[in-house]
Amino acid sequence: MTPNLVDNQQLTERFNPEGSKLRENQKELLEILLVLADICRKNNIRWWLSSGTLLGAARHKGFIPWDDDIDIVMFKRDYRRLSRVLRKMNDPRFVFQTMQSDIEYTNVFGKFRKQDGRVIPVTNRRWQNYKWGGPFIDVFAIERNNFVATKLARFIYANTEHLTIYIKNRRLRRCAIRLIEVLCLGVINPILKVVGLINPKGEYRYTLGTGWAKHKFFKRDILPLTTISFEGHEFPAPKNTDAYLTNVYGNWRELPSDEQIKRSLHSTEYIEEFFGK
Repeated sequence: MTPNLVDNQQLTERFNPEGSKLRENQKELLEILLVLADICRKNNIRWWLSSGTLLGAARHKGFIPWDDDIDIVMFKRDYRRLSRVLRKMNDPRFVFQTMQSDIEYTNVFGKFRKQDGRVIPVTNRRWQNYKWGGPFIDVFAIERNNFVATKLARFIYANTEHLTIYIKNRRLRRCAIRLIEVLCLGVINPILKVVGLINPKGEYRYTLGTGWAKHKFFKRDILPLTTISFEGHEFPAPKNTDAYLTNVYGNWRELPSDEQIKRSLHSTEYIEEFFGK
């Protein structure tokens, strides 16, 4: 199925018609993206739409009708620069949620989010302990790495930090989180980073501990960046969007099944709205 054969009107009527909770959430996410895009522009930080957000731009000219988040990506050195900029940001509306700013947050990537806003229940129960609950954009970093290192790093980290969810005592839980972070990210990951340098194809993957090891990226598909239309705005995009999305999704032009859509949703609220309890 090619992009021009996708019946966006029919999909919109089913999943995100004007006035629906999901559509209002998408509009709010777009506002946050525009703020972050402006920050990156003023500080010469390279970034681009990625994952489902880029797929939505390429296939639907905006959000995938059932999508409930925004993903952007940048090279690791730009991610570090953005982290420094956002730590100094003097805007009470927004925060960059990371392991450093919220001890209960265990993702390796960051979330640029509103400090306040409607809390949307998600499938990950850890969100209940987060310091902030407003809508957010996921900010990922990529680095040179191979499949084995990326897979091992995520397997080790995910299976150890997951255990802390079941610790009810807050002080004990937070101590366990920090201990696991030091062990996995400070001791094990540097070793796996060396393994990841065995990479003759020049593949980039998400930073160690993030996951999605099968997702691979190539500089030749990314640079020089171009732009793509998303919800009526132009945003940075990889030079070869087709190759980029094919490496991640395979046949990205084909619409997924209802079961695949259900698995892709992060919010229990939208899962119940679209598919019932």
